Amino acid sequence: MLHPDPFEHLCAEVSAAPNSRARGLGVTLRWRSREASHVDSRLLPCPEAEALSPGLRGLLDVGSGGTLTHSFEAGELVPDWRSERLVTIPGGFFRRTHGRLQVEPRAGRFYPGSFLSGAPGLPPGPPTAFRVTSIAADGEMNVDFNHPLAGLALDLDFRVLDRAPGGEAPVDLGRAAVTNGPGMQARWRGQPTDFHSGDPFARGDPGPDADFYAVPRMVHHLDDTARGRIAHLYRSLLPDGADVLDLMSSWTSHLDERARLSRVAGLGMNAEELAANPMLTERVVQDLNAEPRLPWPDSRFDAALCTVSVEYLVRPLEVFREVRRVLRPGGRFVITFSNRWFPPKAIALWAQLHEFERMGLVLEFFLGAGGFGALKTWSLRGLPRPPEDQYAGSLPTSDPVYAIWGDAV
Repeated sequence: MLHPDPFEHLCAEVSAAPNSRARGLGVTLRWRSREASHVDSRLLPCPEAEALSPGLRGLLDVGSGGTLTHSFEAGELVPDWRSERLVTIPGGFFRRTHGRLQVEPRAGRFYPGSFLSGAPGLPPGPPTAFRVTSIAADGEMNVDFNHPLAGLALDLDFRVLDRAPGGEAPVDLGRAAVTNGPGMQARWRGQPTDFHSGDPFARGDPGPDADFYAVPRMVHHLDDTARGRIAHLYRSLLPDGADVLDLMSSWTSHLDERARLSRVAGLGMNAEELAANPMLTERVVQDLNAEPRLPWPDSRFDAALCTVSVEYLVRPLEVFREVRRVLRPGGRFVITFSNRWFPPKAIALWAQLHEFERMGLVLEFFLGAGGFGALKTWSLRGLPRPPEDQYAGSLPTSDPVYAIWGDAV
């Protein structure tokens, strides 16, 4: 299935509600890596005509709700991959100490340019983020300073939600679409990223999860806009009449109430929360960190969901293999998350990663577990935060939404 258009539904909302705050230009970046296809979307203010590059002047003729697609060859939107930006750094120049924080380099991971301050052979200019590509036994590292999308053909879709001005528009729409993350979710040249060295699944609170979740928490963990985008995504990805497993469920399943589903089985940590969930037709209390084996037979479900919870799994590969077991052939497993979590119970690795690297981590779970194909990632950033939200005064944009899914093969 193609990636859902994150802005199609918003166009209808803007037309129906003239005072909607979701105004501007939806910019969607589409690209492929060796292991998956990717869609990264942002809502940006509409720029002035003179700020548009020649290839995007067609936007001046696109009315509200319309789209313009522009394809970029490798090296056209971001600088092409250059071998001189792949640098060998002698051992001992990676700064491991940052205040009280100790950081070890890992192959495939990204780090700020300041971590190599003073190292010989660095590219000219101010320090930029880099990716470690390999580490020798003596500590010598190969690091890549190229943009993570360098060398790839890229497609940009522009959807006009509304031409009304609002906010500071970027000088270059294309560059804005590829900054601060896109590309970081893919492996480097198909090589697995090292997410497993050290103690990545340690947690601040190592105590029993059953104790932590004993008290029900009937609260939303994301703002209304983000929850609505997740519900819309699930509706577009789940077939009508599907039997669905809601993994690590709670008092809400983040499903669109209009979705025509057959059954929804919820597995979670708190019986009271599950009992309050009106979408569930079956409820199971189980700690997947203590027992990852799922209590259902093979090929039981058409789809499985895990919403804002994958960061709490300490045995993710076992859980992913179990999900594959209970899915029918072609069944879809969808993971969604944002940038908010319970720090005591999230794995230590989660907080160490850039938000886009977290999508790469979940991709590695799919690839490591095996049995899944047609892998896709999807991100949506920049939507306005609801004015009634408790953080509206300090955070102008909605919680970002990140999704990864694959189909059972």
